[in-house]
Amino acid sequence: MLNRFIGMPPNASEHGYMIDHMLEFAHWFMLVLFVGWSAFFLFTIFRFHRSRHPKADYHGVKTKASTHIEFMVVLVDVLLLLGFALPLWGKRVTEFPKNDAVKIRVVAQQFTWNFHYPGVDGKFGKQDAAFVNSGNELGLDPNDPAGRDDIISKNELHLPFNRNVILEITSKDVIHSLSLQSMRIGQDAVPGTLIPIWFKPIRAGTYEIICGQLCGLGHYNMRAAMIVESQEEYDNFLKEAAQLSGGGAAPPAPSSEGTAPANPPPSTTPPGQENLKVPSVPNPAEQPAGAPMQANPAPGGAPASGGITPGPHR
Repeated sequence: MLNRFIGMPPNASEHGYMIDHMLEFAHWFMLVLFVGWSAFFLFTIFRFHRSRHPKADYHGVKTKASTHIEFMVVLVDVLLLLGFALPLWGKRVTEFPKNDAVKIRVVAQQFTWNFHYPGVDGKFGKQDAAFVNSGNELGLDPNDPAGRDDIISKNELHLPFNRNVILEITSKDVIHSLSLQSMRIGQDAVPGTLIPIWFKPIRAGTYEIICGQLCGLGHYNMRAAMIVESQEEYDNFLKEAAQLSGGGAAPPAPSSEGTAPANPPPSTTPPGQENLKVPSVPNPAEQPAGAPMQANPAPGGAPASGGITPGPHR
């Protein structure tokens, strides 16, 4: 109830209810502390007002009630940390699903989310910064067969419903943070590292992905959509994306031996005119004044008919 009151989005993951229970308990505990300490503060202002105690008491409180209250607060904090937070964190980082898990790589960059799917073979293609260009932003190795069916989408993450999902997160430039609030999980994207997280979506729908780490001027606009759908819809998405990308095949790497390409670019010369000799035009400065400027005949050919009349000489 309190979580909904403060505006938390509905949970859509299998483990999310445990996060919600811990947050609910923490929020109620903070509310009790706030009301209790506020009431105590108002009581002290009224009880020890100067009009009632014109002379200061330098001996202070002689009871140990405040010590017991502080000890109880520390005990509850330790209970939250050791009883809830650490076990939940430990399960997220150690107990990864081994079978039937969908693996997707998340590559953050200013100010876009790139989602890299392994394709039909289930293997990610090799990547290298040397291959990064405008048409290959993730640097897939064009010579690696495993990467030819890979699929890359921008700002749209598709996930199958009721299946374990492993996201491997990294960044191309600065530190970002993948925040999946509806799935009750998040992870920083650090350049040079590949950090995995996992969860199981249990509610179909479209959810928002945001960057939870200040990453530059466009940080506010670094958002994406997470679409949780049925297995059939997910398979159709992969099929359509593979068709749009030409099967995901990367272009072949240029040969280092200087051989001619297998498919040379088409010639722009019209058919039948490959050996056509174009007559040259002489320099006007070399022609007598007032004489029509004649084109020189092509080598080995007849003189060109007609002439080019220059404009008025100035």
